[in-house]
Order: sequence, then structure tokens, then C-alpha cells
Amino acid sequence: MMRLLGVNVSYALSPQAKGKTERPYRWLQDRIVRTCALENITTSEECRTVLKKEVNRYNNHQVHSTTGEIPTIRFEKARQEGNSLFRPFILPKPYTSIKDVFCIREKRMIKGYRRISLFNHEIEVPNISLREQVEVHLIPDIERNALEVRLWWDNQMVHSVAYPLNSFSRVHF
Repeated sequence: MMRLLGVNVSYALSPQAKGKTERPYRWLQDRIVRTCALENITTSEECRTVLKKEVNRYNNHQVHSTTGEIPTIRFEKARQEGNSLFRPFILPKPYTSIKDVFCIREKRMIKGYRRISLFNHEIEVPNISLREQVEVHLIPDIERNALEVRLWWDNQMVHSVAYPLNSFSRVHF
């Protein structure tokens, strides 16, 4: 999905760069543990409240020791100046729905009778030649308890079908 959106992975090339990323998380974790201990917090729900308060304080109120600025204000200023790597989301072509971007992907080859096999299901794929490879997009819909299967070939969606989630025993979402 990240490749499809043109996002590359950047690795920290030095211990100092890695430390810049890890230091705030270590600081936040230490602070949350201490706060929970001091306030005798023992449940996950109470701890989540402390976490939300600390993240809000860190991002919106605390002046950062290195930059001398509040992180949210610094980020917004960088964004307005065009000095940020954040870009607006644009649906990549040929897709017409975000479902085809944020999904589980499989590849299958069309076998006899123009069908593919997917987790013990035989799915008919109309109008595609034998031994062509199709891209299968699996889109779980937990609310409807369904799995939408969308088949793509040659940059076009050629078929879509929905199955009950419980009929895919090996797939866990």
C-alpha cells in the first residue's frame, strides 16, 4: 500500500538520528508509568486517560527542549511554509475507491473454467483468458460481517463479490 502511494521507507542512518525518534517515546513512556504509579492507577482505561492527557500536553503545550517551540505550532508553521513531507492524499490511478488502496492483496492465476481459488472458494472471473494473473483485493467489512473480494486485471476491476466473513476460516482480520 505504501509503495502504491509513492511513500518510501527512510531508515535512521546513525544512532543520533534513531535517538531523535526514540527519545520522545521513551520520555512519554517513563512519564506515564510514573504518573500511574503516583496516582495509583491500575486499569487500562485510566491509563489511556493519562496517555491522552500527556500526548496532548507534549504536542500542544510543552516547549520542546531542542527546538524551543511547541511541536504542534512548529509542525503547522513548517506545513504552511511548504517545509514538510506531508502531502494531501490523492487516490492513485486506476483506482476509484480507497477500498482498493487500503486492502489486503493477493495474486491468483486464472485456471480452468475461468476461475480462481481463494481459501477454498472457487470464484468465477468472467472475460479473462486462462493463465492470466489477477490481483485480488480483500476488503473486510466487520459491521456487515462480510468480505468483499474485488478482482483487478489490466488496471481494471473485472469482478466483485461478497462472502460472509465466517466462510474464510483461515483469514483473521
